[in-house]
Order: sequence, then structure tokens, then C-alpha cells
Amino acid sequence: MSAFFATCPKGLEYLLRDELVALGAADVREALAGVHFSGSLETAYRACLWSRLASRILMPLAEFDAATDDDLYRGVQSIDWSTHLASHATLAVDAVTSQSKLTHSQFIAQRVKDAIVDQFRQRDGSRPGVDTDEPDVRINLRLRRDRATVSLDLAGTPLHRRGWREVQGEAPLKENLAAAMLLRARWPEIYAEGGALLDPMCGSGTLLIEGAWMAADVAPGLHREYYGFLGWAQHDIALWRSVLDEARQRAEAGLSGLRSCFFGSDADPRMVQTAKRNAQEAGVAGFLTLDKHDVTHVAPPPGFSRGLVITNPPYGERLGERNEMPQLYRAIGEALRARFAGWRAAVLAGDAELGHAIPLRAEKKYALYNGALETVLLVFELHAREEVQREAKPLSEGAQMLRNRLEKNLRHLRKRLERENIHCWRAYDQDMPEYAAAIDVYSNTGGPLYLHIQEYRAPADIPPETARHRLREIVRVAGEVLGVPRERIGLKTRERGKGGSKYGQLDQRGEFIEVAEGGLRFLVNLTDYLDTGLFIDHRLVRAKVGELAEGRRVLNLFAYTATASVYAAAGGARDTTSVDLSATYLDWASRNLSLNGFTGARHRLMQADALAFLEQDKDRYGLIYVDPPTFSNSKRAEDFDVQRDHVKLLLACAERLTADGAMVFSNNFRKFKLDHEALNERFMIEDWSAPSIPFDFTRRADIHGCWLLRLHPQESPWNSSVNHVRKQGKR
Repeated sequence: MSAFFATCPKGLEYLLRDELVALGAADVREALAGVHFSGSLETAYRACLWSRLASRILMPLAEFDAATDDDLYRGVQSIDWSTHLASHATLAVDAVTSQSKLTHSQFIAQRVKDAIVDQFRQRDGSRPGVDTDEPDVRINLRLRRDRATVSLDLAGTPLHRRGWREVQGEAPLKENLAAAMLLRARWPEIYAEGGALLDPMCGSGTLLIEGAWMAADVAPGLHREYYGFLGWAQHDIALWRSVLDEARQRAEAGLSGLRSCFFGSDADPRMVQTAKRNAQEAGVAGFLTLDKHDVTHVAPPPGFSRGLVITNPPYGERLGERNEMPQLYRAIGEALRARFAGWRAAVLAGDAELGHAIPLRAEKKYALYNGALETVLLVFELHAREEVQREAKPLSEGAQMLRNRLEKNLRHLRKRLERENIHCWRAYDQDMPEYAAAIDVYSNTGGPLYLHIQEYRAPADIPPETARHRLREIVRVAGEVLGVPRERIGLKTRERGKGGSKYGQLDQRGEFIEVAEGGLRFLVNLTDYLDTGLFIDHRLVRAKVGELAEGRRVLNLFAYTATASVYAAAGGARDTTSVDLSATYLDWASRNLSLNGFTGARHRLMQADALAFLEQDKDRYGLIYVDPPTFSNSKRAEDFDVQRDHVKLLLACAERLTADGAMVFSNNFRKFKLDHEALNERFMIEDWSAPSIPFDFTRRADIHGCWLLRLHPQESPWNSSVNHVRKQGKR
């Protein structure tokens, strides 16, 4: 078994993960713009040949620190390159760098090439040549935070180059992005049900050809003549031929049974001809019907009552300037609504603003990258207009005001949320007192939205039935404005439950959804618990923990679901220890850590009372995060009250803190007052409450408090011993 890394455009990671699992890969886990996996050489060959989503398949050879060019040179020379290429072979080097002292990628690539060539010269006086187009071996060097990874690029050239594109349009859609659009829109399922595929702005035919190959089980790399492993010294020719022969047999069988259900059109006759030539090269021209006409005249093809309309409209370059684009997107939406009832539609909009110009409510939205440009894929279920009108009921005057307020909030927040890549946020927080609730949005990168609606106590003069009616209106309006069906809305109603709980009986569905925050992934549960598993008001606090964690041992007390520990690990912590009294939360914490690839002895989970742990533990930590509950009366530990007991807790933490360590202390008790008088002697304290409140929580700026604490130099355990020695020396 060997380790591999499949690169892909951002937004495709989860689809690629599932694809690699289906191809037989093991130990599969996502990363930013790629997926780690392991397997045999056959697994790697299959990934190169069959992946519709990957850009490259990399095989790591070595990993080492490279803060200087000499470090880089020595690290590359530590690899025995004679086992990978012959002295008469050719090579090329690609290099990328981020957050490192070496910042010039061309210089890095040159240094890597020099190290390899020099090794051959020192051995027998010969040296490989350089071929930047189709080398025998392509080497990939990734440098991040001064840590270098050297890999063989088994693909050689980007895998989105399928080998059929004879000519292309002005702004061609990459084939792996087209495949992702088809998968997100569930094209394989629609084809299996007898549906058609239609692209009313087909350009060079990418979506139609990818859709046809997908339906016919044609390996996307079958027409490629070059791969990066073909000149590799360890290439197994017999194994590759067997994988290739199997793919040819599957393609022959699939194409023999393929239905002629692919339809495309374009207003530009030159693009129609381009699409025809490309389809011919791909071997599917006989299954495609291509015509010239404008998108506004698109209609279902004869004989098909259902299918998928999918298209990638221009973003402002091909058909005119940006200010003309909203009109085009509105026309697309009107045509879909008027003629395609019972169909599904998917539109790759240049950005969210263009997407909003389509007069349809998207069932799902996915963030996808078309090159460096972030786009949004909108997926629609097209119902008959009469059915939509029959379902709609008029809103009350108050509910309409609520709708206006929520839409205003979204307009105010949207650009910043997109700019900062925020997927979990607060959309509404009792902005209108008569509609007393908080509305939180949760989603994954490119995934569907989920809502968590939490009712506040209604004013005393509001009858209970009125409050219940308004809550129902909140649920309806939030679902309509945000495009979220009722089954994806978690609701917490304000009722006295057993034991004095302020909320009534909670559902027990056991349903966890995966969400994204800060480039990391977390599991949340919207129904079974009072809290979801991710306190989104602590978004900036977690980021601060990640920022402070680099190179430190990190202790997370009252760890809950260990979201802060995940941030610390991602920030470069030496190790993490997460302490909580609840076995349920620790299991949840373990899943969060594993979801992000942080497993093993470096990431401890301890079931214990926080104060008891501090008394028994003898380790020291460079960073301690403390986020206690307001109060706790657990039967397994002493009663805890954050106002009464925080001094005792923080002084106990001080005993476990290194001399140069830091502590982040936060809590959600709105009336909390930090006892500066009791703590100033031991700590230097910075009130970080205001900067730690996210912009979407400005209506409730007291939702939590946060303080950064460091030991006074003269009070730290290390300095105390040093000062004692100095005093002895003065005597």
C-alpha cells in the first residue's frame, strides 16, 4: 500500500472522496483542494484513468523541513532518483509555495531540478534532460510553512484534459468541473430513469460530452495518449494494459447501449460546429442533437417529459458587459419555469448576485471554482406554476414585515459571508421583538443549507397562542427566504420541560450533518440537544485558539465537541488534550477530530471534571482554552458556578501553564464580571470580548465574554526559580 494525493478544484473535495472510495481507495480523507488516499499501484492507475473529478494524482516520495534553499536541495538529494528515472530520461518540475520563507516558485523548481541533475552527474557523469510538455517524469514540489513534500505526478498533465477536445470556445468549461455539475444535479439518476440531458448554451459541448461518457461508462482518461507514469522507471506495463483493456471493454459495452438523449444549442453557429467536432472526437456524435438558437427559445425535446437542463451561462465576457448579464439570467429562469415543469435544472452562475437574478428558488446551492473564479451552482426542481401558486398562502402583515427584515439582513450580510467563506452564521436575532427567535444557518462547502431556529421568551403580554402562531410564521418565512425545506429546519421551542429545563422535549433523531468553518469540518445536530455542537458566536474565539496554538501543547477544558481542539491542531499544535465530563460529547469530539484527519496519541480525549483533572495532571501546556458552562450540577462532580468559581479555576490553570504560555477564557454568562482584583497579581489580562464577537452577532454583542491571560514574568513557575537563583547569587 502506498500513499497518494489527488488534487482537484476547491469545492470538489467531497465528491472526489466518494469517487475514490468507489475506485477501491483506502484511508480516504479530504484536504483543501484535494483528497489523501492509499492503495496499490493498480489503485493509482485506476484513479488516473477513471477519475472524472481529479486534476492530478500525486505519489509522495519524501517530506522534510526546507526553510532555506540548501535545506531544500539536501532534502531532494536524499531521494534515490535512479529508482524513478533513467539518466537519459527527461523531467519537469512544478512547484507551489505558501506561508514559507522560500517564496519564489520558479526558483524552488530550479533548485529541485538542480538537486536531481547533480545527483546523476555525481554518480556517473550523465544527466537527465528537461521537457516541460511531456516529460518521462514530472515532479511536484509543495512547500507549506517551510515543510516540503516531493511527489511524482502520475497524471503528467491535468486530468481534465480528456483527449477529445479538438477545439474549444473562448472560455471553455473544464471537464472535471462539468462532471461535478452533472453529479451535483444527479444526472446519472435522471439518465437511469429515462430522462434527457439538455444544454441550451452548449458552447464547445463539454457538459453534453461529459454527460454522455458518464452515462455510457466511458473512462474519462481513455482517450489520453500521455500519462506521467508511462516513463517512470517503476511503471508496470502489464498491469496498466490490463486496466486499460478493462476500460475499453466497458466503454464498448456502454456505448452500444447508449440512448440518443443529449440535446444542445447555442446562439453562435461557430460554437455549434465546434461542439459537433468535439463530439466526433469523443465518439458520441451520433447520440447528440445540436442546433443553433437562442436560449430564450429553448424547449423540451420531443418525446421527453423529464430530464436535466444544465448550462454554464457567460459571466459577462462573451455576450456583453456585466450589466447585461442579469437580464440574461432572468430570461433563462423564465424559460425554465414556463416550459420545463417536471424537469430538474442546474445553472452555474458567475456569482451569487447573478444567481439571484434567476426568478426561481434553488433547491440546492454549491460553491464551485471555475479556475480561480468562485461560482455558484444552483439546482432547481421545476414544478408547474399552478402547483406552486396552490401551495402558497398569503402572509400576515407582521410576517411580511419579518420577511422584509430577513431579506434585508441577507443583503447586508451576503457579500461579507461570501468574501470570508463563512458557512455557519446568524441570520436573525429577535430583530423584531414580536418575532422572538434566533435563526442560525449551517452548511458545508457547496452543500445545502440547514436552519436552527431557537425561540426566545415572548413578552408577558403576548398570549401563548399568538406566540405559537408567530413561531410558525418564523419557520415558514425563514424557509422561504433562505430556500430551506421544513425537513432541514431544527426548531427549539420555549417551554418548561422536565426537571426545569427551559426548553421542552427535544427530538431524538440521531441525525448529524457535516458543516464547514474556517476550512475545517464539524458535525452538528439540530434536533437532539439544546446546543448544536458548534457555538457559532465563538467563531473568532476558535480562530484565535488556532492562531495561538502553533508549536504549543494545547489543553481544552470543558471541551464539549472539541471544535477548539480541531482549530488548535489545524493551527500547528504539538498535541491537544480535550477534557470533558460527558462521554457523549467526547465521542462527538473524537468524530470531529477524525473528520479533519487528527487522530492518534497526539490528540488525547479525557473524560474528567475540569478542576479534578487540573489537580491530578502534571503536564504543562503552552495554551489553555477554558470555556466553562454558566453552571453545572452534575452528579459526577462538584457543583460549578462560573461567577463564583472562575478565580479558583483560572488559578488552577496557571499551575499547568508554561512560562511563555497563554490562556483563552470565555463564557456565555451575560452578567459575568471577571474578578480582576483576584487575578491581576498572577495574570496580565487583555479583555478580548468586543473583538471576539462576529459581525453577524452585533445585535447581541454581550452574547459572550472573552479574555486573554498570560502569567506575569515574575509569577511564572519558570521565572520564579530563575529569580530565586539570582537572589541567591546576589547574597
